[in-house]
This record gives sequence, C-alpha cells and structure tokens, in this order.
Amino acid sequence: MISLLKKTTLTQWIVAAIFVGGFIGWKFPQGAQDLQFLSTIFLHLIKCIVVPLIFSTLVFGIAGHAQELRTVGRLALKSIIYFEIVTTLALFIGLAAVNLVRPGAGVQLNAAADTGKTLAASKVTFAGVVEHLAPTSFFDAAARNDVLQVVIFSILFAVAAARAQEKSRRTLLDVCESLAEVMFKFTGLVMWLAPLGVGAAVAVTIGKNGLDVVWALGKLVLTLYGALAVFVLLVLVPVMLLARIPVRGFLRAVREPFILAFSTASSEAALPDALRRMEQFGVPRRIVSFVLPAGYSFNLDGSTLYLAVAAIFVAQAAGVELPLGQQLLILLTLMLTSKGVAAVPRASLVILSGTLVTFGLPLEGVAVILGVDAFLDMARTSINLFGNCLASAVMARWEGEFDDTAAKNFPR
Repeated sequence: MISLLKKTTLTQWIVAAIFVGGFIGWKFPQGAQDLQFLSTIFLHLIKCIVVPLIFSTLVFGIAGHAQELRTVGRLALKSIIYFEIVTTLALFIGLAAVNLVRPGAGVQLNAAADTGKTLAASKVTFAGVVEHLAPTSFFDAAARNDVLQVVIFSILFAVAAARAQEKSRRTLLDVCESLAEVMFKFTGLVMWLAPLGVGAAVAVTIGKNGLDVVWALGKLVLTLYGALAVFVLLVLVPVMLLARIPVRGFLRAVREPFILAFSTASSEAALPDALRRMEQFGVPRRIVSFVLPAGYSFNLDGSTLYLAVAAIFVAQAAGVELPLGQQLLILLTLMLTSKGVAAVPRASLVILSGTLVTFGLPLEGVAVILGVDAFLDMARTSINLFGNCLASAVMARWEGEFDDTAAKNFPR
C-alpha cells in the first residue's frame, strides 16, 4: 500500500481530488462551503510566487543577453503576430459553433439585468488599455498581481541593467538567477498542496452552484466545451505539427498546469508551474518568461472563443436574428476590446457586457450566463493556459532556440 502511494504521481493525486471534491460538493453542498479556506490558502501561496518568479526570470533572461537586446523586440513582434492569428481563429470557431448548435434558442431571459448593467458600466477603451500598460509603482502592481505591469517594468528594468556597468550588472544577474532558482523550488513545494486546494475548489463550486443550473443551461456549456475541443484539434494541434513540437511530450509537460487551471479556474494558480515545466520541456527561460505572461493578456484563446459564443447566445435567447455582417462586426469589436484586459476583475464578463450594450442586446443575458459561468470559466482558463504554453514553445522554435533533446526526454 505504501509503495503504491509513493508511485502515485502528483497529476494522479490532483485528478483523484477533483472527483472526491465533486462528490463532496454534490452530496454535502452546505458542508462543502466550509472547505473554501483550503482553496484560498493554496491560491494565496501560488499568487505570492508569481511576481518574484516573473521578475527574476525576465531580468536574468534579458539583461544576461545584453549584446542581444534587439532579440527582445523581435520576440515581441513575433509573439504579437502569432497571438493575433490564433485568437482570430478562436473567434471564428466560436462563431461557427454557436450558429450551428444554437444554444440560446428556447432560453428565457427572465433574470435581472442589474449585474449586466454594473459590468457594462466598467468601460474598456483602447486608451485605457494602453494607459494600463504603464505601472505607477512596481510594488503596487506586485501587490495587485498585475502580471502585465510587472512584465513591462521587468523588461524596462532589464534593459536598463543591460546598459549598466559590468560589475553592477553581474551582481544583479547573480541575485536574479539565485532568486529564480529558489522560486522554482518554492513552486515545487507549494504544488504538493495542489490536491487539497483543487479538491476544495471543486467541492465549493459544485456545492454552491449545484448540478441543476448545469442541466438548465447544459447546451451552452456543451457548445463551449465542444468548440474549444475543435479549436485545439483544428488549430493548436496543427500548430504543434508545423512548429515540430513533440505532441506527446508537450501534453505531458502541460497536463499538471492544465488540470490546475481547469479545477481552480485561475490562470495565476497554474502560471508558476507552467513556467517551470515549459523550461524543462526545452523552452529557454528568457522566452518562456516573456511569452507566457504576455500571452495572459494578449493570447486568451479560450476567453475570446467564449466571448463569441456568449454574445451570439444572448442574441439567440433574446430572439434577435443577427445577419452575418452584424455578427462579424461583433467579432471585430471583441477582437479589439478583449486585448490587454486580463487584470480587470471578471474581464470576460466586462467585455461581454460592454459589447451587448454597444449592439443593443439585453443585459439580462449576462445574469443568465452567470448561473453557469463557474463551469465556463474552468474551460476557457485551461485553454488559455494550454495556448500560452504552446505559444512559448512555438516562439522558441521560431527563434531557433527550442531544445529538442529536453523535449524528447521530458519525464513521463
């Protein structure tokens, strides 16, 4: 028995915890709410890793290549091009799925629109997004876990360090390298608490929302899950093949962060482990520490696909038949407004509410979607993580720095 427990991998423990948590939430919904503190503790420990890990890996990766600062700009341009192509494809797949399945047909919008009005009041503008890029204080951004602002500060700090005298630069690099190494070890320790945190999160979600709300809006949930599966098969898998990324090795590398993102519905929860495992998979530290955090703001594949499905779902539920031209205009709006707003609370719902107001669609739809949003959020968050991990590997290949040997020898 003891030998069997020793052979059980962390992934297996997490999967088992999901089923146990689901059972507890189903059978003991009231008692399940008392487990919230376990999930909260785990997420707090994870969040305290994010900022020091990103800062140390980015500064060491960029300042350590002082003679190649131009590669940072090149990597940023390549990343933006890749992000835009993939998220656009996600939007079109979402549009096709919602028109084919029509999950909103027959749904009654009898919920209150107050929530939608509140979210719609959170206006997201292009100027606001650009203004948000500049941190007023590194410590303020770190306290709020604003990953995008931390990345911007870290890049500028690293460029300044690269231009400093060799003695000062070398001292700083030694500190950052040591900090990164310690934070990766810290991540490994915290990950052993993942089964407890994940099981508690699932129990609380099921206990709070119940299964009835899933059955009532099951068609919407299944449409999103199906569309995301199609997106992975028709877009992300071909990208792996074109970039010559070992599919099986990649799936092994991302399975634990993926399960963590799915079960907690938190990108931050999976980010530290994803950084560590993608580096083990063969993506250089300087690339993964730039692409992965940047992707959480500009490469939200799951969230953009969800927005396309949700917006047309509300129109269908309201009995509004939108012509193709109007649907494409909605997609264009979503494409522009969904970039760089990951730090906004309930970012996807904020964008969705603003879009509904823009096109005269009822905000009651947001209140209806909120009934199953916890389950929708699990799917879109995990695909965001999957897509960003793949983006880091693709960028490494594009830069000619992908380590095929590490990828082939990645632990099973």
